[in-house]
Amino acid sequence: MGLGSTGNVDSSDAAAQGFPAAAGGGTGNNSIAATRQPPPQPLLRIHDLWHRFPGSDWVLRGIDLTLMQGELVGLLGPSGCGKTTLLRLIAGFEAPRRGQIRQGSRLISSPATLLPPERRGIGMVFQDDALFPHLTAWQNACFGIPAGLDRSRASWLLELLGLHGLEQRYPHELSGGQRQRLAMARALAPAPRLVLMDEPFSNLDVEVRLRLRSELPGVLARCGASGVMVTHDPEESLAICSRVAVLQGGLLQQCADPRHLVDRPSTAFVAAFVLQANLLPARAEGCQRVITPLGSFVSPEPFQNNSAEPLQVLVRPQQLRLVASPAGPAHVVAREFLGEQWLYRLDLNGLPLKLRQPLSKELTLNQRCRVAVDPAARCLLYPQQASLELEVSADGA
Repeated sequence: MGLGSTGNVDSSDAAAQGFPAAAGGGTGNNSIAATRQPPPQPLLRIHDLWHRFPGSDWVLRGIDLTLMQGELVGLLGPSGCGKTTLLRLIAGFEAPRRGQIRQGSRLISSPATLLPPERRGIGMVFQDDALFPHLTAWQNACFGIPAGLDRSRASWLLELLGLHGLEQRYPHELSGGQRQRLAMARALAPAPRLVLMDEPFSNLDVEVRLRLRSELPGVLARCGASGVMVTHDPEESLAICSRVAVLQGGLLQQCADPRHLVDRPSTAFVAAFVLQANLLPARAEGCQRVITPLGSFVSPEPFQNNSAEPLQVLVRPQQLRLVASPAGPAHVVAREFLGEQWLYRLDLNGLPLKLRQPLSKELTLNQRCRVAVDPAARCLLYPQQASLELEVSADGA
């Protein structure tokens, strides 16, 4: 995997983006500027974007998305949902069939307009290795800087990314994590305002992946760059992104900050994919009560039941409880040891369930059990997004 650049920004732009004065020139009275920072402005506007390839169905359908300066936005979704295609459209490798993309006030993509990638000032991260094997680390880092311009920014980036002293090594002499850091330095050296990343950590081992992803927001901030990162890992996107855009079948299901996404997923798909939550089939009785395989739920407020979509109740894995029972209707299909908890996968008469339990609740594969919803749980009804509580009988049962 590696990073390349699709454009160059001159040294004055680099200074304006926060590049240290010693490495990229001064910006005037920094103390005054620091106290009068303007509010973030839209860096990228995507409006009603549609795209498909010859002979195929629509890959993207009506995408609307705005990226603010300083943000790191994650594009999250399963394989084939259109994440990488959207990234390629932003980079300028494809022209959309409908809609437009603006960079600030400048139109850069539409069916009739396609600004070349090299004029967009965008850095790119690809899944395959884009480092040049015959160039040293220093030569790779400086590759995107035009001849004659100051290269001290590349030196600063190599030090910032922990590669000082490795400048004369070739890519095959570096570890996987070091190569990824070098790729990041190479993409940021021309001072792009935006870096696009396509699963940048997928080929790294767990320890290196966790360390690098935690460093990414800070590195982008130090360089004055915004980012768009494609991933299929909900944990990764929630951990480091300012906002997460969830795609399914070419449609943007929801774009929100991680806390809002977790607290209020807008669709059943978002709930299942992002939270790995359980979706129980439900049947309405009136406008405030639903029946599920795990009991009945009530809503404090009446809900409308005129949607053609089937009713489903979202129950998070930590909201379920189980007890071993030889006559129980469920059985353990799989289990995972999570260090401080068990993650169990159950089959309840054909309904798959996931739940987390303390280590003291240890069940074996195929063991029969009973499963119930925690009485204190607050659940959601879809598609209405109505809040639900477990119905408790008068005797508390």
